[in-house]
Amino acid sequence: MASSTQHYTHGQWTSRLVFVFAATGSAVGLGNIWKFPYMAGENGGSSFILIYLACVAFIALPILSAELLIGRHGKRSPVNVFRRFHRDYGTPAVWRFAGWLGVLAGFLILSYYSVIAGWVIAYVFQAGAGAFANATADSIASNFNGLVSDPERLTLWHTFFMILTVAVLMRGIHKGIERVVKYFMPLLLALILGLIFYNFFVGDMARTMNFMFSFDFGKVTGETVLMALGQAFFSLSLGMGAMMIYGSYLPDSAPLFGTASVVAFADTLVALLAGLMIFPLLFAFGMEPAQGVGLIFKTLPLAFSQMPGGVVFGTLFFFLLLIAAWTSALSLLEPIIAWAVEHLAWSRVKASVTAGAVAWLIGLGTVFSFNLWQDIKLWDKTLFDLLDYLTSNIMLPLGGLLVVLFVGWMLPGAAVRAEAGFRSERLYRLWRVVVRWIAPAAVVLILFHLLGWEIIRQMMN
Repeated sequence: MASSTQHYTHGQWTSRLVFVFAATGSAVGLGNIWKFPYMAGENGGSSFILIYLACVAFIALPILSAELLIGRHGKRSPVNVFRRFHRDYGTPAVWRFAGWLGVLAGFLILSYYSVIAGWVIAYVFQAGAGAFANATADSIASNFNGLVSDPERLTLWHTFFMILTVAVLMRGIHKGIERVVKYFMPLLLALILGLIFYNFFVGDMARTMNFMFSFDFGKVTGETVLMALGQAFFSLSLGMGAMMIYGSYLPDSAPLFGTASVVAFADTLVALLAGLMIFPLLFAFGMEPAQGVGLIFKTLPLAFSQMPGGVVFGTLFFFLLLIAAWTSALSLLEPIIAWAVEHLAWSRVKASVTAGAVAWLIGLGTVFSFNLWQDIKLWDKTLFDLLDYLTSNIMLPLGGLLVVLFVGWMLPGAAVRAEAGFRSERLYRLWRVVVRWIAPAAVVLILFHLLGWEIIRQMMN
């Protein structure tokens, strides 16, 4: 039987706290600060947030703990960990598909994630140069449209961000990822709290609290549930191999479920803090939150242009967003790098550069979908929209579903119990029921709702 104490060639986090920083850094990214506010704005505010919290607690957290369990017990990359279980426990070899699905999802997400992060880099420099000072709504919208319609500028910033990501990953776990998350995650939290504190003086906190926390069950629809589940998966980096590979570096002494709970709590807290950081500014200056993808690029700069100290706080905000994007991107590329080191016997430098180059190349499709290829659509979606929809709403939930099914039904119960490390038998039994029945059923129902309505819509068209 496989032993969880076996040495892992890629190294190990130096402490549980470092892992929490790294996993939270993976989870806290554009999904929290860019995507969560506009998703909440487009889906009814408090009703979306309520369902999002329920999805995190009853679906995402069990799946997160299951991913960490697979990673730490197998101590391999997401693909090879299923190979090891096939060898040690006789699980069907077809489960390697689950590993490949996660790696591919993370890889595709990084390809367009890097492009969006490139926008952030451009805005850091623009905000710092005072480009948004005393600007009008038309000039800010024109600036954003000019950026995304220029393939050369987008390619430049996309390249810059990918270089930043690869440069860290080349240095490995201790000298690369750990150093970044140890210093930048506390800085990220400090910047968020600083901007929220500032909002008490210049923002509309009263309307924000009503928008975010006055729950209205009448606004909950099937679409709200679907969007909330997809956001929970995207935000917590589930179904993309990131938590599985990070879990493989987790020390055996760390309590697995407790550690997963800390990460889920920290990620959810930051998502809520992001709302408290962004919505007060919008409401204070008469803007609406349902602005879609361009919320923080077209609407927030207008708020910064009208507020005292807008240049300083605008620059800090986009620098904060860049840190969040950077720490998340590291975990998206790490699974394929680990696989190349294990399976192809490549050096870490070669694996990092090659994987980064391929992701960069695929990302050019997203770059062009905003300009040169904007009229090329499949199922009424641009390449960027299609990748976002496919990964967030199909690949990630499907990957998470396969993970909980594997832990719940394929791995030997004794191995699962020993690795999970629950001190309370009652809590373990409850977790086991959720992993085997509740989480899979919820994901299946939501996927069926999604795919069923999509098929009907296509037939009607």
